[in-house]
Amino acid sequence: MSCATTATVVSYPLGGICGNLSMERFEIRVSDAVLDDLRERLSRTRFPDQLEGAGWDYGTELGYLQELCDYWQHKFDWRAQERKFNRFDQFKTNVNGLSIHFIHARSKEPQALPLILSHGWPGSIFLFSKVIEPLRDPVAHGGRAEDAFHIVCPSLPGYGFSDPPRRPGFDVNSVAETFVKLMEKLGYSRYGAQGGDWGSIITTCMALVDPEHLCGIHLNMVVAAPPEGLSATEGLSPKELAAVADLAKFQKDETGYQSIQGSKPQTLGYGLNDSPAGLAAWIVEKFRTWSDCEGDVERCYTKDELLSNIMLYWITQTITSSTRLYYETMHSGRFAPASQRVTVPMGAAIFPREIIRPPRKWAEATYNIKRWTEMPSGGHFAALEEPDRLVEDIRAFYRDLR
Repeated sequence: MSCATTATVVSYPLGGICGNLSMERFEIRVSDAVLDDLRERLSRTRFPDQLEGAGWDYGTELGYLQELCDYWQHKFDWRAQERKFNRFDQFKTNVNGLSIHFIHARSKEPQALPLILSHGWPGSIFLFSKVIEPLRDPVAHGGRAEDAFHIVCPSLPGYGFSDPPRRPGFDVNSVAETFVKLMEKLGYSRYGAQGGDWGSIITTCMALVDPEHLCGIHLNMVVAAPPEGLSATEGLSPKELAAVADLAKFQKDETGYQSIQGSKPQTLGYGLNDSPAGLAAWIVEKFRTWSDCEGDVERCYTKDELLSNIMLYWITQTITSSTRLYYETMHSGRFAPASQRVTVPMGAAIFPREIIRPPRKWAEATYNIKRWTEMPSGGHFAALEEPDRLVEDIRAFYRDLR
């Protein structure tokens, strides 16, 4: 099923709204048949067995997944979530041969700075649902008019309602080039960029591709390695040593998904695209493990929030194309810290349960750091888990760059 069968696309002249006539207004309208099929599949789920007392040690815990799937089948209201998505102005436009879906939330403030937000995996544009309005309309959310942004929030190619790449080789740099072209098409000659997870690496690539138009980048996950001639532990504080140890443990125990998605994403996709329970198990485990939730994922997110994000993979059938980004990026050699120095000013929000927390001195070898904020709580999905802290840090970083 293509994205076109799950949404209504209406062409109309945008003129001054987007500065380009070759765009279409977009609204999410999932058909009843898709939702009926989903509930039927959930009712026929064949759950596997689980070792006694295993909990989450072997992966997603059976009891919790059964509870989540039961809620999904009988109580989850997709139409309510659909209305929440559609409160934002959404569009689709062709960029380099791909139809790219994006939210375009323009501010009423005349001095607003354009800001593109890039998500990662297993996230989606839903992760930004709590930060778009505070960034666009700061006055209505306890902020200052001079901190306003025009928000551009695209679905990555192969994610959600954006077209999947049709040929091999479309890696994070290709995404960055696509997003730079999108901002150009929207008429933004000076702008900022923000991201975490893949969004962090894409934002970094954008700074290398388009430094003349980017006034600054803000990251909530920083990828960096020890500078040349420095060992992994040399000169680090106890807190930094603990973060390096956490990363080593993550690489040892929590990167199986990377190996599969980076080597055989197509094989994985058959099961995840066919089974909603399988898809939920694959994604919800990451939200539990990568968040500051003390083992209880619903301390950070409601079932509706978890399922709204999962639904953007299910209704568009993009789980396979989303995981291919791992394959392409690993095989292009860009699944690593940037090989060039980023001269564009950079700000970082470091959350304590983020999966990668490099020492600042490592990051300084790659980035032109102007702001480095160590947060008191929060994890990998900061825009959804700690929206207020992330919003304030973004505002503070860009104050001197407008």
